Amino acid sequence: MRYHGNCTSPSSSGGAAFAGSALAETAAVRRPSHALAAAATLLIAATGCTSLRQWVDNGFRVGPNYGRPEAPVAEQWIDYANPRDAADEQDLSAWWRSFNDPALDELIESAYRQNLSLRVAGARILEARAQRQIAAGNLWPQFQEAFGDYSRNKLSSASANPPPELWFSNWETGFNLAWELDFWGRFRRAIEASDAQLDASIENYDDVLVILLSDVATNYLEFRTFQERLTYARQNVEIQAKSLQLAEDKFSAGAATERDVQQARQVLEQTQALVPRLEIGARRANNALCVLLGIPPRDLAEILGRTGTIPATPKQAAVGIPADLVRRRPDLRRAEREVAAQSARIGVAEADFYPRFSLIGTLGVQAEQFGDMFDTPGAMSAGIAPEFRWDILNYGRILNNVRVQDARFEQLAFAYQEAVLRAGREAEDAIVSYVKGHEEVDRLTASVAAANRTYEITFDQYRLGAVDFTPVFLFQSTLTDQQDQLAAARGNVAISLVNLYRALGGGWEMRLNRPTSAGDGQFRPLPPPAAAPNPAIDAPRPGDVPLPAAPLPAAPLPRGAAEPPAPVPAPDPNA
Repeated sequence: MRYHGNCTSPSSSGGAAFAGSALAETAAVRRPSHALAAAATLLIAATGCTSLRQWVDNGFRVGPNYGRPEAPVAEQWIDYANPRDAADEQDLSAWWRSFNDPALDELIESAYRQNLSLRVAGARILEARAQRQIAAGNLWPQFQEAFGDYSRNKLSSASANPPPELWFSNWETGFNLAWELDFWGRFRRAIEASDAQLDASIENYDDVLVILLSDVATNYLEFRTFQERLTYARQNVEIQAKSLQLAEDKFSAGAATERDVQQARQVLEQTQALVPRLEIGARRANNALCVLLGIPPRDLAEILGRTGTIPATPKQAAVGIPADLVRRRPDLRRAEREVAAQSARIGVAEADFYPRFSLIGTLGVQAEQFGDMFDTPGAMSAGIAPEFRWDILNYGRILNNVRVQDARFEQLAFAYQEAVLRAGREAEDAIVSYVKGHEEVDRLTASVAAANRTYEITFDQYRLGAVDFTPVFLFQSTLTDQQDQLAAARGNVAISLVNLYRALGGGWEMRLNRPTSAGDGQFRPLPPPAAAPNPAIDAPRPGDVPLPAAPLPAAPLPRGAAEPPAPVPAPDPNA
């Protein structure tokens, strides 16, 4: 990282530097070819942070040339030897298809077409592209103005030697121009910063897309998890209602005590109380999906089905190596591009140390009578004036502005390195959740099977009068709890896989193979599954829900591309 503690202010060189620059400027009028180099050498040596050799090597630009900060990444994942983790690189451009769930596939497509956060990110690209064009325009004359005026004037007759004509008119029109030459690279560094900021806005779009895809998948999986947990709860309610009826019948016949009835009622009411809580969770996941789809909250169960199961997860996930994160994750690429933009702004600030050379010109026509204005060349007026402006006696403002920009560069560089560390942590968290989550599901599956068999044996014993209701009560509660834990664990494994793909930066490539138009703004009905059709999903759907009329901004363009926009090229994965 670069610190400009050795920069000196122009004011510290005193009147000698100013006088020397004035003499050099005068000599440049007489001998421009020799004096220009001498003046540049004197100015750089006397005032700036950049040496003459650096100025030349940088393409006649002051300020540092950017170098990417080092990214701290591990050589291998902690669980790289686990059979569920494959080091082979996998195509993550459509990772959600690994769940083999057509409903999820269609939700992803609808969210890509309709999500409003993604449209905001697209609009930011358009803004950054326009800002880049503004910066590029500063390479050319910065001030260009056409003017025209008319005045009717009277001179004093009491002044010494009054003119014979006291009243006269003046017509004038023409064109003014002022052009500050980019001698020190101020404007080129500004373009460099705008280029990097445009790149950062494209990476931000990709990051929003990665987050959108993972949020849609996560909320869909949560919705399916709550549906599966509700299925278990309602089945247990039915079973426990029969147990209560049996206990009441036995109590009426004098074959059981009231305690059996109350225990049966207690476990039934406890299970029934679980249903509203799970319905609340399902509705919240439903509402979150609606927002992600860009539609008002509605009951998606009409489309997704009133019941459903958690999609199966693959037994192995290809995670690659940690170094892949730096080139794959768009949030890291965005952070790196922001560092590059700030590096260029240091050069913009350093350029204030040096004088600004400009050309000022005017061309017009002027006459007393309107008809005489176009009597050229007599009515023509013109002028050209080279000039320089140099901020001196700035009391450390320029130097400290450079230090401000340099400090911001260091902040962004440290933030980039910390982002790389956080990305590694997120990936490791997702990997361990995925690996250990499978182990938990395996254990809970065996536990549920054992609890179910224990309940069956105990219930038969109670029905035959071999035991009272207490063992049935205990094992019914255990079975309900174990089944709910199993469904939650299966959902967590699926969500951990989504988090893993998100941590690896998968999915942003989706935009490369999609048209840039906004689509028709409709939420499309979901297709039926490829196998084992679900009547709830295959049933007729309600009409399409229209979206707001705001169009989806086109996907980001390469600089200089013509309208209508073409799909955005993928960033170089090796960059």
